Amino acid sequence: MRVLITGVCGFAGHSLARQLPALVPGLEITGFDSLARAGSEINRRTNGVKLIHGDLRCACDLESLPAVDWVIDAAAQPSVMGGVDGKSSSRQMVEHNLLGTLNMLEYCKRHRAGLILLSTSRVCSIVALNALPMHVKDSRFVPTAMVPGLSNKGVNESFSTATPISLYGSTKLASESLALEYGAAFDFPVYVNRCGVLAGAEQFGTAEQGIFSWWIHAWRARLPLRYIGFGAEGLQVRDALHPNDLARLIATQLGNNNTAKPQIVHIGGGMDRSMSLAELSVWCAGAMGAHEVGRDENGRPFDVPWLVMDSSLATSTWDWQPEISLESTLEEIARHATNHPDWITRVNA
Repeated sequence: MRVLITGVCGFAGHSLARQLPALVPGLEITGFDSLARAGSEINRRTNGVKLIHGDLRCACDLESLPAVDWVIDAAAQPSVMGGVDGKSSSRQMVEHNLLGTLNMLEYCKRHRAGLILLSTSRVCSIVALNALPMHVKDSRFVPTAMVPGLSNKGVNESFSTATPISLYGSTKLASESLALEYGAAFDFPVYVNRCGVLAGAEQFGTAEQGIFSWWIHAWRARLPLRYIGFGAEGLQVRDALHPNDLARLIATQLGNNNTAKPQIVHIGGGMDRSMSLAELSVWCAGAMGAHEVGRDENGRPFDVPWLVMDSSLATSTWDWQPEISLESTLEEIARHATNHPDWITRVNA
């Protein structure tokens, strides 16, 4: 089987390129990346992967790509602050995440290749998430009532995606819709995996994206950290998804052309792999020593107090569930931070 991974030098793409050959015998991987993200040059070489340098926004850059059976689209500007924080323009965000998807879909149409699109939990409505009734328990927010799209396992596929969801979220939601339409119109399989917060060693984490990695690396380097908004107590909760668990799901999806299956699934670490920033700080202090965390009660745009993914549909559809524990993931990141003390400055240049 021949597979193309876009964004292959990013954290998700690079992790998949390393893990999938062991899960799918005979897999041939071609990688595609613009190398625009700081840190991506570190991942230029992966055993057995042919890397093609190009920009998904440029349709002509895709003309040299070989025909494959499946595309795993892991290319994106993944920051919820992208396009509004002054570091990149709104147009750049839309072109990277939506125009890139369009060009990739035209490639799939031309070669009749299946598509696995990596999407995000941040397609969920910010208004709806902020409206969830919450109370504080053990240094974290906890929902106190169930609403449509929310179960005791987290947020499921029926949760509201009404705007606002950030420019990042809206480009991914539009990409989902466009991908499903292309698949239906031109008869190729499409699967959309809405991922929770990916976390693991070698991640290019920032304060806006990859928070588990960012927080641990910044703690290890004794960089300034602060709790922002929601009372400035670090009560916000997210769940962590290890990329090796993501790889197991994708290995099952590859080659499965049954479009009767649900095409959009939520995948994440779930409740057992969720943690608040305050809880993460306690873990960091125990593993790496004390470090002061500042407080800023002014909230940030697009932030939400609680977001945990309910992966029940992925379990029933694909017989998948996360296996790598939160403790193992945090320990892995901390070891990497200890062994690479300059990592956070290298990938946030």
